[in-house]
Formats: sequence, structure tokens, C-alpha cells
Amino acid sequence: MPEYSTKQRALLLDFLSTHADETFCVDSICSQLGSQGVSKSAVYRNLAALEAQGKVQRLTKGGSRRAYYRYKAASECTGHLHLSCEKCGKTYHMPLGATNRLIDNVKQNSDFEIDRTETVLYGVCSNCRK
Repeated sequence: MPEYSTKQRALLLDFLSTHADETFCVDSICSQLGSQGVSKSAVYRNLAALEAQGKVQRLTKGGSRRAYYRYKAASECTGHLHLSCEKCGKTYHMPLGATNRLIDNVKQNSDFEIDRTETVLYGVCSNCRK
């Protein structure tokens, strides 16, 4: 099936790429893009297509059934694990050296290999702990 480049998809991609360090639910995306003519059905349809292409990651947070989406096609995401604040929702890139040490340590001690493209660690950021 061919991929169609629409104005709604372009607006969604632009929004997600300029907020690559955040996660959003569909309602949040719609509130940001609705005034630009992006419909809720277009958001759902395009998020599903972008997820299938590996450009967007679908996440669920503990205790919630709501889906959140994070743009992962940004070059600064490559190779990093992600840290997501449970209070403010901001996503941070774990420094590459720390990512490599953690992955190597887990593999060495547990004979388990972490998929760095899909892994998000949840906690509370320093700003929210203040």
C-alpha cells in the first residue's frame, strides 16, 4: 500500500519532531493541531502508520490504559535508552556511555540483551523531585 504524504501527516510529523523529548496522548496532539485542521481520525491513522514505519513509539504508563506516543526517528534518539518522567512526561536521552555500560552490564550478568530502540525507563526527573 503506498504511503500518502498529506498536509495532516506533515503537520503531525513536524509537531512530533519538534517535541522529540516528550510523550503525547492523542487528545494532547489533537488539542495542539486541531486549530490547523488536523482531525482526530487523521491523528490515529497517521500515528498507526508512523508506528509501523518505526518513526513513532507507542507507550503505556503504569496504572493507565491510555496510549502515549514518542517520536523516535530523531537522530539524537539513535542508540540511546530513554528516561521518562512519570510526573511531567518529559523524555530524556540517557547519555550514550551510560546506555552502553548499562546494556553491557545486563548482558554480562543476566545473559539478556536489551533492545535499545524500544526501551524506556520510568522514574522522576530532577526538576520534579525539587
